[in-house]
Amino acid sequence: MQQESFTVEQATRAIERYCVYQERCHKEVEDKLRKMGMIQLAIDEIIPHLIEHKFLNETRFSQSFARGKFRNKHWGRNRIVRELKLRKIGERNIKIALNEINPVEYDASFDTLSRKRYEQLHNEKDKYRKRKKLADYLLYRGWEGDLVYDKVKQLIP
Repeated sequence: MQQESFTVEQATRAIERYCVYQERCHKEVEDKLRKMGMIQLAIDEIIPHLIEHKFLNETRFSQSFARGKFRNKHWGRNRIVRELKLRKIGERNIKIALNEINPVEYDASFDTLSRKRYEQLHNEKDKYRKRKKLADYLLYRGWEGDLVYDKVKQLIP
């Protein structure tokens, strides 16, 4: 299977459309360009163009990412930070992104999520296994350990 080749101009237009569709981070764009068969020299030309013309903005990406993952997937701060670091987002942008999360909404979301999961565990008779399953679920979703253990003790005394 022959991979079609792109000129720098064609690749730039294609990546512009890719970035307009949804906020992207530098890593995603670079990976996409590599998949398109672009050489490093072309990538080093295209990415600054995207930044200059405001198609690519790590701060905007990280804010949007944090808001979306918190609101739609109910991720806690730890998971959001971990995922942003995987995408090579800097500490400064991660801090800015976490400011997008309203503390009142954060607590409410955590409470709702933990109660919902607690209800799903109604068949589990062993108190300690129930606690472990609830804690594991919340920790996997990136909620802070102290919040999780306090909530687990509160729901399953």
